[in-house]
Amino acid sequence: MLDGKPAKSESMPTGLEERVLVATQWQLMWWRFRRHHLAMASVIIVVAFYLAVIAADFLAYANPTAAEAQRSLLPPQPVHLFSNGAFQPYVYALRGRRDPITFKRVYEPDPSRKIRLRFFVHGYNYKFLGIIPTDRHLIGVEGARPEEAIFLIGTDLQGRDLWSRLMHGTRTSLTIGLASVMFSLFLGVVLGGLSGFYSGLIDTLIQRVIEILRSIPTIPLWMGLAAALPREWDVMKVYFAITIIISLVGWTELARVVRGRFLSLREEDFVMAAELVGCSRTRIIFRHMVPAFLSHIIAATTLALPRMIISETSLSFLGLGLRPPAISWGVLLEHAQNIQSVAITPWLLMPTVPVAIVILAFNFLGDGLRDAADPYG
Repeated sequence: MLDGKPAKSESMPTGLEERVLVATQWQLMWWRFRRHHLAMASVIIVVAFYLAVIAADFLAYANPTAAEAQRSLLPPQPVHLFSNGAFQPYVYALRGRRDPITFKRVYEPDPSRKIRLRFFVHGYNYKFLGIIPTDRHLIGVEGARPEEAIFLIGTDLQGRDLWSRLMHGTRTSLTIGLASVMFSLFLGVVLGGLSGFYSGLIDTLIQRVIEILRSIPTIPLWMGLAAALPREWDVMKVYFAITIIISLVGWTELARVVRGRFLSLREEDFVMAAELVGCSRTRIIFRHMVPAFLSHIIAATTLALPRMIISETSLSFLGLGLRPPAISWGVLLEHAQNIQSVAITPWLLMPTVPVAIVILAFNFLGDGLRDAADPYG
């Protein structure tokens, strides 16, 4: 007793310790996750990419399918931000001439003519979110059609604007990756959960299927499945087929992880208590066992996303996935397969930049979630 007041016990928890003791699992994960600076930066990057997926048409200033043979393989056009000391973005107009050696028409910037860039301008028609008809775009040009005056990262062999095609390719590749992960997550949790919870014949059959799928070389498997797709299918049918193909190959690893966790959890007291009160096995699996390691599933899903994106890009790059007129990162990179592209038209390799950025972002994000979900961290 000091001055009539009880002495503070050394074992009494402090304010911070009290917060930790009463915090939920999700609060503890968030506190750990936000200390991972690379993961926090990766969240911003991933969110920005998926905002670009939603607003692909808004960010694209030209119709991605509009071709102009005379403007084939134009290099990136520099944007000048200031004019006469004021912020007035503009580009130089292009001046065409005939190359006396190759007899091809080439374009050069004309410094005497400036074309101002405008924001939130009218352009080609599209439906925002597939519902709202509009023709507003983030940027455009004054006094000319955008596809004839501005080429931020150049054009391809058919004279189509690469920036606009890159925006639409981002939408396709990232949505295929997300859809494939969701389908793989469903298969992995359901089949892995059944395998680990029931054991016996069901476990044996599922594990043998997993071993067979994992023993098949990936490239020949993709080639065989892609060859089975009818050539007359439209873009949407091929899109869903590629999503299913990638998912059927990608669920096995998660199923193995889920099976191992189920084997350890099925002997826990809370599972036995749920069985004693009459809970069905389906309820025990999805209401009690899956939430027990939901944080691990989230981390595994985040780490699986870049693999799915790489799979789609690789398939399309090899000509086994999406085909023109579909637009994806792999389809865009298919035009840069020969070594001459690196020396003569390096801007055709521009889609590798968002691929590398988003893959690194997803990997750092997955690392941060895995560390945050670690109960021993």
